[in-house]
Amino acid sequence: MGNVELCNAVQECDASTSLSTGFRMNRKGQNARSKKNRSYLLLTVCFLFSLNTFSQMADAVYKENIKAVRFHMYGDQGSLPVYRMNSTDQLELNFDDLDANVKSYYYSFQLCDYNWNPIDISPFLYTKGFTQQRIGTYRYSSIALTRYTHYQAMVPDRNTSLTMSGNYILKVFTDGDTAKLAFTRRMLVLDQKAAIGGQITQPFTPQLYKTHQKVQFNANINGLNTFSAAQQVKVVILQNNRWDNALKDIKPTFVRSNTLEYTMENNLVFPAGKEWRWLDLRSLRLQSDRVKNADYRKDGTDMYLFPDADRTAQRYVYFRDLNGMYLVETYESINPYWQGDFANVHFSFAPPNAVPYTDKDIYLAGQLTNYEFNEKTKMVFNAEKGVYECTAFLKQGYYNYTYIAVDKNNPAIRRDLEGDYWETENTYTILMYYKSFTDRADQLIGVGKVRSRTDQPGINF
Repeated sequence: MGNVELCNAVQECDASTSLSTGFRMNRKGQNARSKKNRSYLLLTVCFLFSLNTFSQMADAVYKENIKAVRFHMYGDQGSLPVYRMNSTDQLELNFDDLDANVKSYYYSFQLCDYNWNPIDISPFLYTKGFTQQRIGTYRYSSIALTRYTHYQAMVPDRNTSLTMSGNYILKVFTDGDTAKLAFTRRMLVLDQKAAIGGQITQPFTPQLYKTHQKVQFNANINGLNTFSAAQQVKVVILQNNRWDNALKDIKPTFVRSNTLEYTMENNLVFPAGKEWRWLDLRSLRLQSDRVKNADYRKDGTDMYLFPDADRTAQRYVYFRDLNGMYLVETYESINPYWQGDFANVHFSFAPPNAVPYTDKDIYLAGQLTNYEFNEKTKMVFNAEKGVYECTAFLKQGYYNYTYIAVDKNNPAIRRDLEGDYWETENTYTILMYYKSFTDRADQLIGVGKVRSRTDQPGINF
């Protein structure tokens, strides 16, 4: 709602209020009542406006024509978008528009706190240069049956620099109008002040010893006032770059001068899971081992996969995976970003005894779905075939995925239908934030990465 619309709404409400109460109260009471109503209306409108402003998700696609959004460090599709301040680092943004025409896409930055809530300060306080940048690099698709326009940008642009570290939301919109939002992506701006080192161990708790992994780490902070480390320093831990199951609000176990130790037994524990399922779509003509059959049409392709089974009771077997990520790649083209094709990929999951879960909903999960749990990723049970089914529109590449059961009565309870084994290879990212008593935003002062295993045991052990 704009300022003019807001003023008009207040004026109309005032007029209506005056008309209905003028016959029942004197002018003094009328003015008091009108003033009170006007205050309530302003508070209500401002509240609704703030909800609309702050309800935008950190990672979301708002337009159906936007597909294959990739945002990562330059040249590394499996990385988090971390930009180091005062460096030559660049982040790479790629996405496709299925409308297959040319549009004026722009992007801007929104500074957030460590919980990804936008901070209400002027963009000029954390942005030097232009606050909006147009995405001028685009190319029409070629070879592919699916017509689209591919857009690419290097972030930040040479005409823009970010002067504050922390969490940022990259907003992409059309025609220079932020109300025409296409999608958003998380972005981390790092001002390295903490050296983080850690390891992954087995929990001592008997119930978790064989199924979970515990993160232990130390952080050396120099040049910062850690008078109250428990209040000033905050830590977020990601497993395999996932934000949906991140651990937050972690306090240090011990503070020794400039060294913070995090060695809690039960607060830094993750279910270990199992190596991810895979799908090779780098060629649509040469069908990979997971493809049962394909339907090739003049206007597109449908790929039908073999049904997947519940792997909870199966033994752990090691093989190299992408930890839930995916890569845009092709075998038969020069550049997969504008020459890669799309396909409707039909997934199916076979529950035990072909009987549906009575108290759980099944969802397809991974970076390919952005770990979203909604109607698009929810699988529907086919009683005739005895399997759950779901279709995803995917670009050519190599994918990891899994299936997650969500409790119908308590959606916060989610169980991976793979089983949990502490030997599983996982990558953990430790994000450390600092906020002094005079700061308005949380500074990102450290990023550490720890792998649960560094050996290469072969196919199994």
